[in-house]
Amino acid sequence: MNTEYHHSAPRRLILSLCVTLVLFLGELAGGLMSNSLGLLSDAGHVLTDALALSLSLAAVYVMRRPSDSRATYGYQRVGLIAAVINGASLLVIAVFIFWEAVHRLVTPEPVASGLMLGVAAAGLVGNLIMAAILGHSHTDLNMKSAWLHVLGDALSSVGVIIAGVIIYLTGWTVADPLVSIFVGIVIIVGGLRVVRESLRVFLEFSPAGLNLEHIVKEIRALPGVLDVHDVHLWSISLGVPSFSAHVQVSVSDMEHVDALRSRIEAILGRQGITHVTLQMTSSCCSPSGNGHYCTNPSCPTVHKYTQ
Repeated sequence: MNTEYHHSAPRRLILSLCVTLVLFLGELAGGLMSNSLGLLSDAGHVLTDALALSLSLAAVYVMRRPSDSRATYGYQRVGLIAAVINGASLLVIAVFIFWEAVHRLVTPEPVASGLMLGVAAAGLVGNLIMAAILGHSHTDLNMKSAWLHVLGDALSSVGVIIAGVIIYLTGWTVADPLVSIFVGIVIIVGGLRVVRESLRVFLEFSPAGLNLEHIVKEIRALPGVLDVHDVHLWSISLGVPSFSAHVQVSVSDMEHVDALRSRIEAILGRQGITHVTLQMTSSCCSPSGNGHYCTNPSCPTVHKYTQ
């Protein structure tokens, strides 16, 4: 995360949280007065927005702590924990919305469409303000999950407005629970995406969009490289890919290992990989039992480099 964004995140989250609390109180009151499930569903979603923003705000302050002996990679993954919790909360609220929507479909209830429309319109304006405050370009899943909460709520407000217009013009109150189901689907899609991306980092899968086989093939094609093994590609946090490998080179090239390493770094840099650990070994070394060290005393010194 860049420095400017890192320092602006708390301010954006605090402003969004204030707007969210106002929206929640307004939609809760409007939903109870108009008997609109759509508004009450939206209010429930807004409440999860408030919890998500609070959690994201706390995570941002923890993530700003520098790395230390206890957390040598820093505290960036705290934001991922917040993202997983936020994503899971979206799924839980969607289940409650579906449950009540099915009940309303079986037993339709009267809805005050005029009040429903007014409150939903105000909610849409508030959500658009929050979306603008948070922005849409995020390299951090913590902030992305908060933004998805707000975006989902804005879409649900649009749905409630459409339902209010239909009820006002036709009196068809079934439109209210139908829109609630739409809201639930939007919430689930966003929640699953955040949880999936967070777990991908936690499980240290290769970052999406990076082809490990292609990267290794490029490195092996460099003059002087004989083999590449013990290769690992993972993410410390979203947008922070890391790479480590053992690179075996010919004996004559050991004197030029720095230049060769620079060419390897250039290949990785073009893929957006800047956190690199390379261990260079000569051709007279055969990997030991654990594949990490050369045990031949006649070989040149093994070179290890971390950037």
